[in-house]
Amino acid sequence: GSGGGPAMAQPEEPQPAAVPSCPLPSKICDVVRSERPRSCCGMAMAGFRTAKYQVPEWHRRNAGVYYKAFTASEEAERGRAESQHLMKHAAASAQRAQDYSKTTLGQRLQDIHFWRVELQKEIMELDAETNLLAAQKLRLERALDATEVPYSVVVDNLECRDRRQPPDLVIDEVERQLLKEADLIRDIRDLLKRTIIQATTQIRSNRIQKENCELDWSDKVETYHIDDKCVSYRTDSTNVQFHPSSVKFEENASTPKSWAQFSHDNISGAEQEKLASVQLRSLINSIIHDASEDLRMQRAAVNEAFDSRCRELDDAKLRLEQHLEQILKDIASEEANIVNLKNSIRDKEAHLKVAQTRLFDRSFRPNVELCRDEPQFRLISEVEELTVLLEALKRKLMESEQNLKNLEETRMKLEKEIAVKANSLFIDRHKCMGYRVRYPVDLEVASYQ
Repeated sequence: GSGGGPAMAQPEEPQPAAVPSCPLPSKICDVVRSERPRSCCGMAMAGFRTAKYQVPEWHRRNAGVYYKAFTASEEAERGRAESQHLMKHAAASAQRAQDYSKTTLGQRLQDIHFWRVELQKEIMELDAETNLLAAQKLRLERALDATEVPYSVVVDNLECRDRRQPPDLVIDEVERQLLKEADLIRDIRDLLKRTIIQATTQIRSNRIQKENCELDWSDKVETYHIDDKCVSYRTDSTNVQFHPSSVKFEENASTPKSWAQFSHDNISGAEQEKLASVQLRSLINSIIHDASEDLRMQRAAVNEAFDSRCRELDDAKLRLEQHLEQILKDIASEEANIVNLKNSIRDKEAHLKVAQTRLFDRSFRPNVELCRDEPQFRLISEVEELTVLLEALKRKLMESEQNLKNLEETRMKLEKEIAVKANSLFIDRHKCMGYRVRYPVDLEVASYQ
């Protein structure tokens, strides 16, 4: 036979036809019976005659059998040829489909690998950034701790200066600068506390975002292993089997676009947190530097005010001591003057007694001898003169005694003022300035210790 049916069209990608399962039809086999009437008379010869075919009929029958055999053979040959062609086509299509699937899986592996590497890089960078921010937060906490000593120093200075005595208990430049310093330290402490809270919040955000990226990364690693295993499967693999139920899409499955967008969003979120973290670290640096500089300048201003005030107190105390020295000299002079006045009064009183005794004795002269003579006038004049002198001396003595009293009061006031100044100097120079030596020089340095 010639064989070979019509050439089959070869589609690019054969689509498997959905064939409904149904039982095959049962073949009905009928025996062809001769329609010729059979002899029933039982005669042998007649039976032989009637049961045989005629020669033309025999030839026709043979021809029919030959034709059927030829047709069956030709049909079978055409079927075999079609089967061969279909098998070749099926083999090529199956191989091509498997290769295409393998190629797409390979591309998918590259995509997964790309995002996995990006996520891993982002995780490491975000982890490193979080560690840097944690170090900055530690600096803030150390700087906050370092402000406790300056604050206690300022409070102690203010309390010590409250113990100055009333004349010196003034709101001077030192007081104003100390109050300004106390306010500055309180503001710095509040700012550091707020920044610590901000850093803590940022660290938490960084860790949440890192966790999101790590979950995505671990899913990518797992998926990469699955797809890598899928790429390695071949037709001769021993671990492949039928899974009819797997030929479907899950309802919650992502699309390539949403899949890529998910990782992109995770990386973008991580980048945003990283940028915010970098900016916060820069801000923390500035805050610590500025706070340290402000504190250093204010400390210098307070120390300058203390120096200036101590110089003023020294000058005032020196002037008071000079005045006291003069007053003490005046007191000594006044006391000597009083002694001299008293001696002078006693001397004049002796003279007065002589003159008055003379007058008294002369008053006993008899009769005409009681004469207003020159000695009598002289003695009366002497008594009057001495009386005036004594009164003047006594008045001067009273004035001198009052002056001495005033000088003594002034001396006491001056000594009290000098004691007040000495107390103020002791408080400012020894108590306050001595205690301020403990003041840390630099918050920035303290933040690293």
